[in-house]
Amino acid sequence: MKKHIIAIGGGGFGRSNSSYLIEKYILNLSKKNSPKICFLPTATGDDDSYIVRFYSIFTRLNCVPSHIEFFKRTMDISNHIINQDVVFVGGGNTKSMLAVWNDWGMSKLLKHAYNKGVIMSGVSAGAICWFTSGITDSWDNELKILPCLDFIKGTCCPHYDEEPTRIPYVKKILYDNKVSNCIAIEGGSAIHFIDGMPFKNVSFKKNKNSYNVFLKNKDIVESPFEMVQL
Repeated sequence: MKKHIIAIGGGGFGRSNSSYLIEKYILNLSKKNSPKICFLPTATGDDDSYIVRFYSIFTRLNCVPSHIEFFKRTMDISNHIINQDVVFVGGGNTKSMLAVWNDWGMSKLLKHAYNKGVIMSGVSAGAICWFTSGITDSWDNELKILPCLDFIKGTCCPHYDEEPTRIPYVKKILYDNKVSNCIAIEGGSAIHFIDGMPFKNVSFKKNKNSYNVFLKNKDIVESPFEMVQL
């Protein structure tokens, strides 16, 4: 059984101009007529408007949407997660999200579900959380490298072309030897991983890319992943 993760650099249903292309791509991976998809809005503190946007989109698509909240009465998360076809993690504060998940045992439940074939996906915080570490703006004064779930080896940076501090920060941590390489994902694109290895860059806006960024002879190299344009 193949294991899938789709890490989105920015965009999707959280933005008003979503085309639903990446959402449909994720749902279609399940190969089911009406897959069950669970939204985890933890990184926004279970923001009500974010939850409403999730349902406003996914109730239009051929699926069975649900969500889990941790800041109100919380359902039996173990039974719910393992019975999903897809998990989608929203953006927000990654550090706070992981702290809440760890306290509830969600991190272990997600790993178990992932190993059983449940498709994992998400945007921003929901993209970097699957990696060994991620570049996050969970602190308001600076970007930092945050230890994450380690489903995928390496360090990930979302919003690579969307926020002006991202590219300089990636360059800095490479020159400072804090990381050997960085998986950088532009807004409007996602990297699809199969069994922990990058499969393709999925561009759902025109010509948006994802890169393996590394140093070669003291120069920054941005090596793009093979692209499929939706």
